[in-house]
Amino acid sequence: MLNYNQALPEQTILQDLQMKEIKPIMKLVIRGKKREFISAIGKSLNIILPTEANTSTQSDKLTALWLSPDEWMIFSNEPVDENTNTYETEKLLNKSISKLNLGAIVDVTDQFVMINLKGNKIYELFQTGSPFNFNNFQNKKGAVTQTILTKIDVIVHNQDKNAVNLFVRRSFSQHLFSWMNDAASRL
Repeated sequence: MLNYNQALPEQTILQDLQMKEIKPIMKLVIRGKKREFISAIGKSLNIILPTEANTSTQSDKLTALWLSPDEWMIFSNEPVDENTNTYETEKLLNKSISKLNLGAIVDVTDQFVMINLKGNKIYELFQTGSPFNFNNFQNKKGAVTQTILTKIDVIVHNQDKNAVNLFVRRSFSQHLFSWMNDAASRL
């Protein structure tokens, strides 16, 4: 994250909807199938990976999102030092997972932008640009889905009532943020 450039403008508040980029947040994608993989993650990070589809788990320092039966995204709950590209979590996982051939760890910190949305109109905004039905999703704390929002792949994490983390690839983040600003102004 050296020479970190913010992908999005500062916080925006429109129509009871607050949107801002949370940076810098460490993001890792981990993959593995073996039982030893799951237990090594638990021992190394003190977090249990979610095994049920479209769910998440959280510890004091980390959150794990289920992406597929053998894939998870782990991200830090608090911003990390933006003057370095090395993370203690990644070092621990490389030592306990990669070097033992139990699974794979990929740093996607610079690939994904995390946008935090708060307010009563989050799901109204999403419904204007996504084919996904958010009716049940919005009532499940910790729910996760991968969907399309205005033709852009996103990962949506329902943190709590009226609080969502949205992960989007950096190259699409400005376009998505611009669309969200425009769509929110018409809610």
